[in-house]
Amino acid sequence: MELLRGILKAAVEAGASDVHIKVNAPVILRINRQLVALDCPPSSEEWMNKIAAKICPEHAQLKLKSDREVDFSYYEPGVGRFRTNIFQQRGTFALAMRAVKTQVPAFEELGLPPVLKDIARSPRGIVLVAGTTGSGKSTTLAAMIEYVNANFKKHVVTLEDPIEFVFEDNQSVIEQREIGLDTSSFQSGLKMVLRQDPDLIMVGEMRDAVSLQAAMSAADTGHLVLSTLHTQNASQSIGRILDFFRPDEREQVRRQLAGTLRAVICQRMVGTVTGSVIPALEILINTPTVRKMLEENRIEKINAALETGADDGMQTFNQALYNLVQERKISDREALAKASNAQALEMMFKGIFLNEGSRIIS
Repeated sequence: MELLRGILKAAVEAGASDVHIKVNAPVILRINRQLVALDCPPSSEEWMNKIAAKICPEHAQLKLKSDREVDFSYYEPGVGRFRTNIFQQRGTFALAMRAVKTQVPAFEELGLPPVLKDIARSPRGIVLVAGTTGSGKSTTLAAMIEYVNANFKKHVVTLEDPIEFVFEDNQSVIEQREIGLDTSSFQSGLKMVLRQDPDLIMVGEMRDAVSLQAAMSAADTGHLVLSTLHTQNASQSIGRILDFFRPDEREQVRRQLAGTLRAVICQRMVGTVTGSVIPALEILINTPTVRKMLEENRIEKINAALETGADDGMQTFNQALYNLVQERKISDREALAKASNAQALEMMFKGIFLNEGSRIIS
């Protein structure tokens, strides 16, 4: 355990986001998105077996034995908390550990726009934070919950797999439930959560039709539901939600979603000129225009609403990247590499702004 502690301590001190350990191979750290080998002895199979048995919590041991992989949260005293995945490759255990900041970062520290505070204090509705793996979805959700915790008297219940950020009650009362430890599944936790008198419900991830239907029911009855989704942009997020359901159910679900959706926030991490990373956000707000598009099944026009919704706090990825370049936080090259439409963004840099959104909506 001392070797593992040393590895994790070195990772935290180096500012690594992830640690990768497998048998008979160097320990690898991910620092500023780059993979770097750590100077330490390769792990033996015997050592990996001992570590797996030691750090895997009791409730996850059976799942590891049956599925050969499991997620959980691991805390190393004096070092930090890590979202941990143990899995097998070539018949031996391997570890992937993501460092989780013990102190929830503030909006300003993360570079999140102020409109997210407006979204976080909504009285009801569904808020989805979308993006690929490693895009900072969990951190943004945590910042939104901590903002509520610091400013409003709310009862917050979270369902997480596993728990990452640990919140301390401030203005709000927060209960965090880990799947497998505190409740058997997301479905079970969501079924019972409305009996726990919540104001705000955070679900670690929308995974299926049951989860989404429960979230819409909660939003219908006056609760704010925050969750994540693995999609790349706002319009794709709407399509992904509908794909959870059978074709004969989608008409009703789409109309229900039109009434319960509050916002979709999509994130991409981009490299700054100083060598760090910050999020670029596409933000879709469920305005009357967007609601009508959903009700009338005109999902293909949502991007047009995004382009023209700046007054409502909306922005596309291209607009977010353009603003970051103007603020001298990222380079033109980085922005073009992460753009949804690099050609259109390049024209924006030249002062040519195509107002396609207004034409399409009208």
